[in-house]
Amino acid sequence: MNISQAVALRILELLKEKNISQYKLEHNACISHDTIKSIMKGKAKGVNLKTIIAIADGFNMKVCEFLNSPLFDYDNVNMD
Repeated sequence: MNISQAVALRILELLKEKNISQYKLEHNACISHDTIKSIMKGKAKGVNLKTIIAIADGFNMKVCEFLNSPLFDYDNVNMD
């Protein structure tokens, strides 16, 4: 999987875990609906660090906590 797919899966995990809606995440993270929608539908070519920081903040967590998932293990992410 690529980075964008890993980010989308992590978002889904955390939405369920923290029991919040995608809309609430967008609001908390100050990220547009189109940006999150693009990531979630796999249309994003990549996700930059600024966006990941905002998403982590939207979940009220540090970036290292957001990335602390097997989804981001080197063996699981296609770096091409």
